[in-house]
Amino acid sequence: MTGLPGQSIAAALWAAGILSWRTTRAGGEPRGAFCGIGACYDCLATVNGRPNQRACLVAARPGDAITTQEGTGHADLAV
Repeated sequence: MTGLPGQSIAAALWAAGILSWRTTRAGGEPRGAFCGIGACYDCLATVNGRPNQRACLVAARPGDAITTQEGTGHADLAV
C-alpha cells in the first residue's frame, strides 16, 4: 500500500480502508485508532516485528511490515 510523506501508520491504514489492526488482550475484540493523538493504546500494531507500537504516532516508512497485533503482541506471554 502507499502513503504520503510524514503520514502516520494509522492514517495510511485508514486511507486504505483498514479500520482495525489489533485485538484486545481479553476477548479478542477488534481495535484500531481511537484518540489519534497517542493518549490511549487502542491503535497498537506490530511494526517491523516490534509489538506495542502506537500506529497514530509512528510515521509510515517505505518497506515497513505492519502486522495485526493480537493480545499482548508477545507470543510467549500468557494473557
